Amino acid sequence: MTQMYHGWLDRYDERRARRSDYLKEEAALAIDAGLAFPGASDADDLTMFHRHADQAVADPAFFADDDNSDLDYVWENSCIRFRSSVSTGIEKNDLVWAKVTERRPSDHALVIFHHWNASSRYPQIANFFSWRGVTAVEIAMPYHFERRRPDAKHADYMLSQNLGRTVQSMRQAVLDGRKLIRILRGEGYGRISVLGMSLGSWVAGLISAHDPTVGKAALFLTAGSLADMVWTGRATRHIRASLEDEIALIDLRRAWAPLDLENYADKLARPDLDLLIILAKRDTVVLPQLSKGLISNLRSAGIVPSVLELNCGHYSLSLPPYILRAGLQTSRLLTRDPS
Repeated sequence: MTQMYHGWLDRYDERRARRSDYLKEEAALAIDAGLAFPGASDADDLTMFHRHADQAVADPAFFADDDNSDLDYVWENSCIRFRSSVSTGIEKNDLVWAKVTERRPSDHALVIFHHWNASSRYPQIANFFSWRGVTAVEIAMPYHFERRRPDAKHADYMLSQNLGRTVQSMRQAVLDGRKLIRILRGEGYGRISVLGMSLGSWVAGLISAHDPTVGKAALFLTAGSLADMVWTGRATRHIRASLEDEIALIDLRRAWAPLDLENYADKLARPDLDLLIILAKRDTVVLPQLSKGLISNLRSAGIVPSVLELNCGHYSLSLPPYILRAGLQTSRLLTRDPS
């Protein structure tokens, strides 16, 4: 009976994966270092791209929200709007939106980063944490929801065969998240937590590594190397098919090194960060061994994160009882005494 149920779960995940296959197209490799690294002009030189990437990993300012001027934002009708610190030239994408499910008088805010190609936010998750005394703030990541690129079939500019644009989009997501955190702190939220789902977990992880105001982080379906996730994952086969005749995995790892959470394991191991990692044992999008590699690196850096392993797949995490277990574990994280 158990075997039959797990077979049904696997088929459910495969059906969910197929839904968007027809939208995803192979495309030529593009370097575009000028998109990834401010000031870079060598757009088509992979060697120089690697050098810029190496510098970005070592430079804490690469993901720094260094705009200390007064924040210009609008908060009305349970939505926050502000301009991104990164200009992509796509007007809709450069205006950031966040949906707020407010709980007052709590001073605790949870910023939620959704998965790649999400078609909607997570109202059930937001309400779940609001009922538990935490204000949930669901930010739209680049090229999603209100920021969707006109006529785009899916969020192809967020994660793609364009090495530079992928770094730019992920950096934009991190800087947008950090700016939103500054807004929330200015509004009186003294405690800030983050939750990331799948690709959103990379964003939440990068923010947690670089923003000391984040006290708790829940990373759902995460790993360290984004390059390895793309190379081995079910949802990104079209990207690998486009790249594998043009670039080796080792070169993709180096190009996307600024996005690799394992490169910031020492920062994630800071003693004032409480970290939860949730992985799915049957995941074909973010392979479990990649998640376990990140956990091993974190332990080597001196942190013992809370880990919840669920016997489901990437998409079936959204089904009960798995999402309930993930939610309850995250709720315990958020209410746990940091001492």
